[in-house]
Amino acid sequence: MSPDAQTEIDRLYQAESRRVLATLIRLLGDFDLAEEALHEAFAAALAQWPEEGMPANPRAWLVSTGRFKAIDQLRRKARFNVSYEEVAERLEAELATEEVEAHGIADDRLRLIFTCCHPSLAPQAQLALTLREVCGLTTEEIASAFLTATPTLAQRIVRAKAKIRDARIPYQVPEGGQLPERLGSVLQVIYLIFNEGYSASAGDHLIRHDLAAEAIRLARLLCQLLPEPEAEGLLALLLLQDSRRAARVSAGGDLILLEQQDRTLWDQQQIGEGTGLVLRALASRRYGPYTLQAAIAAVHAEAVSVAATDWAQIVGLYDALLELAPSPVVELNRAVAVAMRDGPAQGLQLIDALLARGALTDYHLSHAARADLYRRLGQKDQARAAYQRALALAQQGPEQRFLSRRLAELDAG
Repeated sequence: MSPDAQTEIDRLYQAESRRVLATLIRLLGDFDLAEEALHEAFAAALAQWPEEGMPANPRAWLVSTGRFKAIDQLRRKARFNVSYEEVAERLEAELATEEVEAHGIADDRLRLIFTCCHPSLAPQAQLALTLREVCGLTTEEIASAFLTATPTLAQRIVRAKAKIRDARIPYQVPEGGQLPERLGSVLQVIYLIFNEGYSASAGDHLIRHDLAAEAIRLARLLCQLLPEPEAEGLLALLLLQDSRRAARVSAGGDLILLEQQDRTLWDQQQIGEGTGLVLRALASRRYGPYTLQAAIAAVHAEAVSVAATDWAQIVGLYDALLELAPSPVVELNRAVAVAMRDGPAQGLQLIDALLARGALTDYHLSHAARADLYRRLGQKDQARAAYQRALALAQQGPEQRFLSRRLAELDAG
């Protein structure tokens, strides 16, 4: 095989393999069989295309070839289990009566996302299955990202696939009244993937670029195939947050807070796209919490400095977000914004009330925010105690180093 042919097939694998897999999963009804069929189809392409040339529609060729390979594999297995012969006959009959391209292969990716995020699956299983089947990450990569033992995560994926098969969960995008509930699960999984990439839960690196990029890719795909306002709001949020990536970490891997970031490093193209998306989502009047978070991020992105930020508008947006999706984390973020608008004492009062209710007592960022407000008030003993509590709870290297530096600065006077 010529190097050019190998390169072209490798490129095709990177660009099309997840789409082909999504269609094979729908056609075959089995994740594992579809994965084996995918690899056999590409092996056939490596053997045939250099001699015969690439087909006019390589994606459809791979789907058809993969389907034939799956039928052959089932017939081989039928020697030991007659039930495989029945499945093979059914697939062969379907193959004779339908065209692969008639299904709209592009939509199969969206079907697969909704299948992986079916509400009958546990949230952790939804996340792992989406990363594995839609994004193409290895089990080892997913386990490493979420600090889970590889065998544990592998079993989680196996159980999720079995549940989809045994419960006969359909490979389809829900319609009508089911869509808002099911879309929420999909949006949440994409958001969780991005969050782990934007600020890793633990480890020596603040940012996992691969996970953040995968989340943005999924959000963009969702908007292309299902342009709902809240899907656009989520994509806007991810783009606006990711636009600050180059300014958030020093050359040595240390955390840089918003007020110290070099805003000339912010990606203006992402900011422009994100701002346009959030304005469109807001104008629809059918937006949700991701759109409101994106609106908050847009206010930050438009400001030339922390001091010039419209904190009153940010507090107002947090008020709206609390009405729509109340949570202690939103309350904490609103308290920080109130501190910027009205002074640290006002923000501290809100955080103390939050902790007094027993909310976020084991969340390191609540104690870090409280410590910073005490520091700004000049109350060093209280700030030191809060920083020490935050440091004891933090699991991420850059955040631990940042909190240690703050403590050293207090001790240095």
